Amino acid sequence: MIECVVNLSEGRDLVAIERLAAAAGSSLRDVHHDAIHHRSVLTLINDEKVLRRDVRALARRSVEILDLRQHEGIHPRIGVLDVVPFVALTEPEAPQARALRDETAQWLGYELGVPAYLYGPERTLPALRRDYRHARTPDYGPWPPLPRSGAVAVGIRPVLLAWNIWLRGLTLDETVALATTLRGPHLRTLGLPYGELTQLSCNLIDPQVQGPDHVLDAVRARHGDQVVRSERVGLIPDSVLRRIDRSRWAELDLSPEATIESRL
Repeated sequence: MIECVVNLSEGRDLVAIERLAAAAGSSLRDVHHDAIHHRSVLTLINDEKVLRRDVRALARRSVEILDLRQHEGIHPRIGVLDVVPFVALTEPEAPQARALRDETAQWLGYELGVPAYLYGPERTLPALRRDYRHARTPDYGPWPPLPRSGAVAVGIRPVLLAWNIWLRGLTLDETVALATTLRGPHLRTLGLPYGELTQLSCNLIDPQVQGPDHVLDAVRARHGDQVVRSERVGLIPDSVLRRIDRSRWAELDLSPEATIESRL
């Protein structure tokens, strides 16, 4: 089984999100949306053939109904179909995941007309976003992108955990500084405004090594009384959940029902 965690630049229009979720077909395992980020994360998992079909159907529908020109949200983005990473859930499936990435990027670029950029071994997603700001020519597809649809980042990556912490009483500059302090080889972080709060937005690159419990403890050591709550985005491997003491699952927004294995 291969996972594809599609990040879309729409988090407010619930009817549109339902239409997008329906397009993902039988591969859909989870939907997460956020109005302030103005972003949805759809987790698709299936065998190679079905996943290819459902990712393409979701991509086509997102380009049909979403419009980047009408988008405003706090999360960085380059397109309506913003990020499309493929994840091998077992080591033997790594070649298939890479092949899916490459053929999907070509299809998006040449069939759907959306400039596609590769990430993974070639460059990280943060590096790709920096390159895009400097008008780097896409790996596949036309340039410049259409203002309506923008571009897309298509990648391969290991299983990671997207996870956020809300903070009260910190300025945005202080939250950005906290994010910079915590950032490391196993943790990518952003400090973002979030209404009256601020948010530490995290990608735990290897949650077996540095899990959400470690991150929360590090934040509480600095700003314990200012932590409001935490949030999981998408699904987690059961092995990550079982590594963490059961008594902490609720405060970390984790549960057996949120595991990849429970949705298959």
